[in-house]
Amino acid sequence: MKKKITILLPAYNEASSMQLLHDKMLEVAGENPGYDWEFLLVNDGSTDNTLECIKELHASDPRFSYVDLSRNYGKEIAMMAGFDYATGDAVIIMDSDMQHPVSSIPEMLRYWEEGYQDVYAQRKTSKESWLKKKTSQLYYKLLQNTTRIPIQQNSGDFRLLDRVCVNALRNMRETQRNTKGMYCWIGFRNKGIQYDQLERAHGTTKWNYWNLFNLALDGLTAYTTSPLRIASIMGIVCSLIGFVYLIYILVNTLIYGDPVAGYPTMMVTILFIGGVQLLSLGIIGEYLGRVFNESKHRPPYFVNTYNDRQIGDDAPAATGKQSN
Repeated sequence: MKKKITILLPAYNEASSMQLLHDKMLEVAGENPGYDWEFLLVNDGSTDNTLECIKELHASDPRFSYVDLSRNYGKEIAMMAGFDYATGDAVIIMDSDMQHPVSSIPEMLRYWEEGYQDVYAQRKTSKESWLKKKTSQLYYKLLQNTTRIPIQQNSGDFRLLDRVCVNALRNMRETQRNTKGMYCWIGFRNKGIQYDQLERAHGTTKWNYWNLFNLALDGLTAYTTSPLRIASIMGIVCSLIGFVYLIYILVNTLIYGDPVAGYPTMMVTILFIGGVQLLSLGIIGEYLGRVFNESKHRPPYFVNTYNDRQIGDDAPAATGKQSN
């Protein structure tokens, strides 16, 4: 019996890329006939005609299956839904804009057949701006230095995951997700390969600097408590500075008398201490906010349809829960 490979493709407003995606997926299946293929598209609340294009693909070829989420939940939750619905022995995650080269898939499959359970692709070259590249490198370096798990450098979601990895990720039901860190956290036998990122053929990227900043913040707060420790250290340092300054004032007063306190010195001290306090409260708030959201125990997502079938309230997949 042939092994089955699922290619997971989260999609948000990617109607212009659907024809290219279709052609590339057929190319993959044609060049790798030794496997059964499933192309699972997760429509993440698109506002254009992406869903209609996906339905056309499904009608023309049943290997193209789809999950239509009830609204836009973001890529992290869309991938979570894909893990829940994927039926393959291994899952390959790719972007629907086809910036990930399908030419890397045979290499992934080869290492998977050798026993590697997580074959992740590392960008050798990228079409991103110099600023994005440098900030990305800085982020990965910071994350590696503040966490206790090994971080895969210059890697994203483009990877092959064995079913054991997919099941492990399915068991992690938190809604405040940073999947890039989860890949590292679950462990298992992994292997990195190199690839050249392609130019986007259609449309524009959905990732602006603000979205990337939020993603980086999620990664830092999801896998390390170092920011809380930094806040504590800043509090200790400020207290020591205040104590030293107090000694200085006392000695200065005893020797030279009690001159009128300098207004600039007082304002600088107040602003400095106040800034540290607000920063510390903000860091605590980031963690507390995530605890608050997780404590609600809400389903991570809701589904409208799965392969033209309306998902009823009685179906486990309707609430984003695991379905066996």
